Amino acid sequence: MMIICGIDEAGRGPIAGPVSAAAVVLPKDFPFEILADSKKLSTARREQAERIIKERAVAWAVGWASRAEIDRVNILHASMHAMQRAYAKVANRIGHVDLVLVDGNRTPDLGTPCQAIVQGDAKVFEIMAASILAKTARDRLMVLLDGRYPLYGYAKHKGYPTAAHRQACHTYGPSPIQRMSFSW
Repeated sequence: MMIICGIDEAGRGPIAGPVSAAAVVLPKDFPFEILADSKKLSTARREQAERIIKERAVAWAVGWASRAEIDRVNILHASMHAMQRAYAKVANRIGHVDLVLVDGNRTPDLGTPCQAIVQGDAKVFEIMAASILAKTARDRLMVLLDGRYPLYGYAKHKGYPTAAHRQACHTYGPSPIQRMSFSW
C-alpha cells in the first residue's frame, strides 16, 4: 500500500501571529465523509473533524514558524519551514512515506517525492485533513494570544487584516506578535 502524506498550512494571510502547517497520513478505513476544505467547515465541524483525525490518523503533526521567522525570511519561506517541521515529525513516527501531496503550487524540500496540488485542500483527503489540523491549531493559539493581548481582538479575527485589527494597530501600536514585514 502506498503511504501518502498530505500537507497544508494556515495563516499566510494574517498580519499577526505565526504560520502553522500540518502533515497527515490517513488509514484506508478513515471516515472520509467528515473531510472538506477547512475554510468551508464551521468551527464546530472543524473541531469535530480534528478530534477524529487525531484519533484515527496513521500519523499527524503540526509545525510552526514564528512571527519573527516570518519577518526574517518572508511568509513563503516560513510556510515551507513549518511544513518541513510537521513532515519531519510524521516521517520520524512512521519511518517511510512514498509520496507527499502539498496544497498550493510549491513544495518544501523534504527529501521525499512531493507534488503540489492547486486547491488540494478541496480535492485530496490527506490535504483536507492537514488543512483542518493546521487551521484549528492556529485558531486555538490566536484565542490564547487574545488573552495576552486583549486590545487587538485576536480571538475574533485570528490576526487577519480586518478593519478593527488595523485600527487597533494604529491606536495602540503593534502587538508583540504583529508581523512587522506586513502592511497594517
